[in-house]
Amino acid sequence: MGLKERLRDLARTESQLEADEIRQRTIASPAAAVACAGELKDRQPAMVAGSVRCITMPPRQGMPVLVAELFDGERSVNLVWIGRRHIAGIEPGVFLTAQGRIAKVKGSPTIFNPTYQIVAAT
Repeated sequence: MGLKERLRDLARTESQLEADEIRQRTIASPAAAVACAGELKDRQPAMVAGSVRCITMPPRQGMPVLVAELFDGERSVNLVWIGRRHIAGIEPGVFLTAQGRIAKVKGSPTIFNPTYQIVAAT
């Protein structure tokens, strides 16, 4: 690593460094055909990978909903499981791949009831 790269790294915040690490892991994922969140097209099937940034349970009348924000190092996609309040193993910081059909909800790419696989830390 040259002096220029070291100076650039010193100027970066911790969150930028973390995003770079997530991005490198996303790109190096065994499912290299993974689409980046920015390349997702509405109503098209997609496979995404990234780190779960946060989990929320928005208030809904009668129907439980679990929402996980999946961050690929540049952009985010929301993973929504309808009828669930908790999924074992899915928590902030976990790296996973998910597959499903993209829907734009309030301008954000969203996958409803995706199939997913938790990727072990290397």
